[in-house]
Amino acid sequence: MRWDELMDRAGSACEFCGAADGLTSVDVPTEDQVLLCPACRGEGDVPAAHWRSLEGAMWSAEPSVQIAVWRKLGEIDEMWATDARESMMMEPEVQARAEASALVVEHFDSNGMRLEHGDTVVLVKDLVVKGAGFTAKRGTAVRNISLVPNNAAHIEGKVEGQRIVILTEFVKRK
Repeated sequence: MRWDELMDRAGSACEFCGAADGLTSVDVPTEDQVLLCPACRGEGDVPAAHWRSLEGAMWSAEPSVQIAVWRKLGEIDEMWATDARESMMMEPEVQARAEASALVVEHFDSNGMRLEHGDTVVLVKDLVVKGAGFTAKRGTAVRNISLVPNNAAHIEGKVEGQRIVILTEFVKRK
């Protein structure tokens, strides 16, 4: 879809929250796009309350917006999001597209080995842990990792008693 058509359809505002700044088109599999602001694209620190705007966006008549909202609600681990997703009313073909577009995100370590939930990994370089005031040293084992469901580049694990997000490019599977 051309930029001007997308802007007209969206009313020159984010199709999730209505913001007007920093808009960019985001692909919605298989062949469509939605117009989103930086917060709705997940850039920077997004307050949890921001995602409540999806409760209004889910009523959009535009199938691509419905699919994008359905997918985003599935990524939010809150009861209100689960309830909203279950209450969405979409045409059967739109629902089928939404379910088919649910991407399977695979996580790989720095050597290209597939990571699984519960694996143990080892850090391949020293990592400064922002906000925690320590450096996770190279060679530190991180046991029982969790995979970040919507980002193949991130895993979570405990280091020195702190739960942190680690980039997969800085770990190798043990």
